[in-house]
Amino acid sequence: MKPGQIDNMATLEDEHWWFRERRHLIGEAIKGIPASQALDIGAAAGGNTRVLEAAGWHSTALEYSATGVELALARGLTVIQGDARKIPFEDDHFGLVVAFDVLEHIEEDQQVVDEIARVVRPGGLVLIAVPADPRLWSEHDADVGHVRRYTRPELVALFDNDRFAIESVRSWNVLLRPVVALRRRRSAGNDLTALPKIVNTALDLIIKAERHLPVGSLPGVSLLLNARVR
Repeated sequence: MKPGQIDNMATLEDEHWWFRERRHLIGEAIKGIPASQALDIGAAAGGNTRVLEAAGWHSTALEYSATGVELALARGLTVIQGDARKIPFEDDHFGLVVAFDVLEHIEEDQQVVDEIARVVRPGGLVLIAVPADPRLWSEHDADVGHVRRYTRPELVALFDNDRFAIESVRSWNVLLRPVVALRRRRSAGNDLTALPKIVNTALDLIIKAERHLPVGSLPGVSLLLNARVR
């Protein structure tokens, strides 16, 4: 991801509906789990890392870019600059790894998944989010440095081995998919931008409605996978 995109993310993520709901998803997934060591891969400015910290996890942000490292450090987070294809920690170190919107930036995505299996201790939780459906590919994806969008079988295949027990795979951002698809067809670049407050509030209410609706098997804008390391 370009340095300017990370700056943009850091500016938006506290209030933007998309970032806020992603943080909620992480918070719900770790609720009730005894806290230990956690790793936030591709942490950028550390918005998701702060969720882990608030829940009591001893968290490390792993970020490839110098810009992201500087922003995370300025927020008082523990951050290491490093490559997800070669995670700079010993085997079985973490009880939790979060990689939200990371794998799609890396050609060698299976290598990243193998590294996650190595550094998470048996029984540890892995939370993954990726952009869904190659049919939604647009200039937005190119501008933010994506190399792919995933189908559900493609994402599952990365974790469908004897090192992981997949607990759930579901779509997210289902209700807004038609709006996103229309906007992406007209997009000339990154469409994660500041929104008028009334628009942001409306989109926030719509995405929150998905918490209570059985839409996870329908086509969405993102895919979420939760797995345990064996």
